[in-house]
Amino acid sequence: MRNFRNFLEWKIFGVCTHLGEKLNISISRIRLWFIYISFLTFGSPVILYFIVAFWMNIKNYILSAKRNPLRWF
Repeated sequence: MRNFRNFLEWKIFGVCTHLGEKLNISISRIRLWFIYISFLTFGSPVILYFIVAFWMNIKNYILSAKRNPLRWF
């Protein structure tokens, strides 16, 4: 069960976890506010969530040592 929870937090909810760690705010509070805002604005923050998730994935891909085209050595 713990592995499943870790998978959900890092793969599916990675954006909220990352924001919580960077801003030093409770992750559950960020998720709760995301849900509230999504209901009030008819789901438009979901688009922002996907953009941030895409950006985080690209950043990790570029900065990885194995596949970094910017690394010359």
